[in-house]
Amino acid sequence: MNHTQTITDIRHRLGDQLVIMAHHYQRDEVVQHGDFAGDSLELARRIPDSAAREIVFCGVHFMAESAAVLAGPGRRVTMPAPDAGCTMANMAPAALLEAVLARLTATGRKVVPLSYVNTSAAVKAVTARFGGSVCTSANAETMLRWAMDQGDGVLFVPDKNLSRNTAARLGIPESRRHRVDIRSGGARVDMAAASGADLLYWPGCCCVHEVMGPERVLAARRAHPDALVAVHPECPPETVAISDMAGSTSQLINYVDQAPEGSTIFIGTEINLVRRLGHDWEGRKDVRPLMEVPCRQMGKNTEANLAALLQNLDAAEPVTVADDVIRDARLALDRMLEACR
Repeated sequence: MNHTQTITDIRHRLGDQLVIMAHHYQRDEVVQHGDFAGDSLELARRIPDSAAREIVFCGVHFMAESAAVLAGPGRRVTMPAPDAGCTMANMAPAALLEAVLARLTATGRKVVPLSYVNTSAAVKAVTARFGGSVCTSANAETMLRWAMDQGDGVLFVPDKNLSRNTAARLGIPESRRHRVDIRSGGARVDMAAASGADLLYWPGCCCVHEVMGPERVLAARRAHPDALVAVHPECPPETVAISDMAGSTSQLINYVDQAPEGSTIFIGTEINLVRRLGHDWEGRKDVRPLMEVPCRQMGKNTEANLAALLQNLDAAEPVTVADDVIRDARLALDRMLEACR
């Protein structure tokens, strides 16, 4: 029996007791089996409404942790590739975030953390304890406004590009932004510079989007002067500034959907999504990658290990989060879901 048939048979047998969630950056061989495909916000919204006892998350570890936090007791979250991590998330350890926030708030200033969903559950818990919340690339503007209303300044963690691009959209001048020095356990934070900034941002980045520099946009336009260019806001600000649009994975999908028939559209994000869009619109719109960059961590999920997981689901090790971390991380996530209703 092949993997496709194995997965199909098990899904039929388990019925509504099983839900498979697939991030847009998964290969087609995995996405075809998803009950839901989406970006981080879309998938997070699905968790509380699902009654499934078994939640299989085809993505990376921080996403599965968020699913476990939102799932509540009596439900299990498992991953086809438990070792699928995220380089960006690893750039912001919870203990370091707590140390930096303690230093920034030691003078009595209320600095509110806003943590990108691309962080561990432990980071989300620290964020909640300091009065903050979580954001995705789809709702970053809404959540940055929310965070700015809560205190005297915002610490955006961990993506420097998303933070600066969102700040630009909200009209926060560069003179009111400050990149936090996180070296030496936070001891090198320049408190004088931080005190004069409305937005403090962590120096992390996404290894897929960071390499998509403005020269790629210029080259695409030289080759195709009438082409449209749409990129993910994790790309450098210089790239976003000269593109026609910047948005989350779902917003990029919608942009292609709404583009005129016959358009040539360069998309700056993970290659699996771009290829899927190219296939979906073949013959009607010419969808091309700005660069062919795969997320190797997302790629650890395959149809083969999804089938293997489902065949041994009862014995599979679930994604677990400590109760105190669940409590606080859930608060951070709930603040986001409430603000984005």
